[in-house]
Amino acid sequence: MPRQLGELEDAVMTRVWQWNRPVTVREVLEDLQQERSIAYTTVMTVMDNLHQKGWVRREVDGRAYRYTAVSTRAAYSAALMNEAWSHSDNPAAALVAFFGMMSAEQREALQDAMRIVLPTFPEPPASPVGETTPADDTEPETGR
Repeated sequence: MPRQLGELEDAVMTRVWQWNRPVTVREVLEDLQQERSIAYTTVMTVMDNLHQKGWVRREVDGRAYRYTAVSTRAAYSAALMNEAWSHSDNPAAALVAFFGMMSAEQREALQDAMRIVLPTFPEPPASPVGETTPADDTEPETGR
């Protein structure tokens, strides 16, 4: 199960995820330097650590490596939420509290996600005996 990324790891992975292509340490460094003063060796160490932790894969390109994300930001976020939820002593209460913290936009995203996921859940049980459904009111085909 993944641990939450550190602040600098997250800054690096954000770029790798956003760019969605193989990146070099130099590219990440130049982008990070727009926000902060940081050394090449620091970024190189962070990217090597991310590789060792399994967040990125790398391929040799000349004298450098090109790094690619192993999974998506969405998968990372989902894993963190699942990890937090699985440690609750009352998962239902944790979900209720979590849903209560959601903004309107987050609730809308949840509804969109549920529309995607719900078709994969099993069908509800059949109607109790004696109740009819529209399909029950039709006559069987006779093959005419």
